[in-house]
Amino acid sequence: MSKILDEVLAANTAYAAQFGERASLTAPPTRHFAILTCMDARIDPAKLAGLSEGDAHVIRNAGGRASDDAIRSLVISYKLLGTTEWFVIHHTDCGMQAFTSDTMINLLRESLAPAERQPDGFQNTSNGPGSTEGQHIAWLTIHDLNQSVIEDVARIRKHPLVPAWITLHGYIYDVKTGRLLVVPEACAIGKPPETPQTGDAG
Repeated sequence: MSKILDEVLAANTAYAAQFGERASLTAPPTRHFAILTCMDARIDPAKLAGLSEGDAHVIRNAGGRASDDAIRSLVISYKLLGTTEWFVIHHTDCGMQAFTSDTMINLLRESLAPAERQPDGFQNTSNGPGSTEGQHIAWLTIHDLNQSVIEDVARIRKHPLVPAWITLHGYIYDVKTGRLLVVPEACAIGKPPETPQTGDAG
């Protein structure tokens, strides 16, 4: 076995030995919210949002983007599992700002081996084989961090499968301070419409 596999299995054995009351957790998150964020290893959604097992759904991908698959998970999250608020959280120093879709397509066309980040961008360090299949993937790279949060909240807000009463929040996580920085325009877009007052009008 690999060293990484040995470490993971040993950690899991220790975790399972103390599993205890977690066995009674239910699938619907008890705090009724979901987080869409980046897969960056510096982000620990549980710690930054004060989560314990069973509290919330966490959906992660490169950049924390509102891809079709992320929206699929969010729709399941509310429709079948009862979440009512969603957080879109991008972060500073995101690797998705370091290349363009064309860069990724060209790197993969040249070689499937890992590329390295150089002062002038990512470069392949070995020759092929490569593949042209990268041109069929939406890489969802980021040019402007604030704008990417706004765009993703807006895309979710406008999606025909997302009801208007879902509350959306847009934030940027600062990897140097651990703080969540609000994106006001995204939060304004994500706010549900005012609920009409009921009762006697006169």
